[in-house]
Amino acid sequence: MKIILTGDRPTGKLHLGHFVGSLRERVRLQNSGEFDEIYIMIADAQALTDHADNPSG
Repeated sequence: MKIILTGDRPTGKLHLGHFVGSLRERVRLQNSGEFDEIYIMIADAQALTDHADNPSG
C-alpha cells in the first residue's frame, strides 16, 4: 500500500507560487493512480505555539 501524507502552512491568499510550487504537483500525484491513499493537511505549527500561554494575545 502506497500512502502520501503532505501538508501546507496557510500563508494568506492563494497566489501563482502556491499553484506552481505545490498544488499542481498534488493534483498530478492524485490523478496518477500510483497511490492508494493521499492525505493533505493544513499545518500551522506557528498558530499552535505562538502565544500558547495566552491564546487571545
